[in-house]
Amino acid sequence: MKKRRVMLKLSGEALANANGKGYDEAVVRDIARQVKRSVDAGVEVGIVIGGGNYWRGRTGTEIARVKADQIGMLATVMNCIYVSEIFRGEGMETEIFSPFLCGAMTELFSVDKANALFAAGRVLFFAGGTGHPYFSTDTGIALRATELGVDEILLAKSIDGVYTADPKLDPDAKRYDTLTMQEMIDKKLGVIDLTASVLCMENKIPLAIFDLHGDNAIADALRGVIHGTTVTV
Repeated sequence: MKKRRVMLKLSGEALANANGKGYDEAVVRDIARQVKRSVDAGVEVGIVIGGGNYWRGRTGTEIARVKADQIGMLATVMNCIYVSEIFRGEGMETEIFSPFLCGAMTELFSVDKANALFAAGRVLFFAGGTGHPYFSTDTGIALRATELGVDEILLAKSIDGVYTADPKLDPDAKRYDTLTMQEMIDKKLGVIDLTASVLCMENKIPLAIFDLHGDNAIADALRGVIHGTTVTV
């Protein structure tokens, strides 16, 4: 019987402390405990983490886009190292892959090696995005999900789904329970970037968006129960 294989994306901002930087260790440990329950049940879990708790876009007008994106890639490496260590402290075996050499801190990404480690029950972290500027971590997770044949991409955010408008600005905004990838693109809802959306649609990889801070939201999502929005293909 084929095991369920998912890619989980964690928002860097959602992992941050009260000052919006670094980490809230209690939050990260709670995530680790939720993931462990699913790993123990046989779910294969890959994780991508944004870098927004350290660096988000071009924060200085004198910084070239290529350099700003490279800083962002390194922020995701730092996040994966930290979260991976918390996971290890909770009793899981982990491995961190990156698309570029990063000393002894990460492994250079290989589909064959990743598949072998999934089969061995390890939680895999995918740092550094695609390794190239002008591509977001959304595109990075869509690419790895396609290469590794995952069943679903789970987006754990600081909002509980996809809305018709920004609920912070529009009190009448309504949350979608389900919508199609094409509808998401046509309505320009901005859940993930266009490149990632098209890649998921072409390779028939559905998405789910939910609040990272919801009670057992990650554990439920990993077993297929979504408290948010499902985007079908």
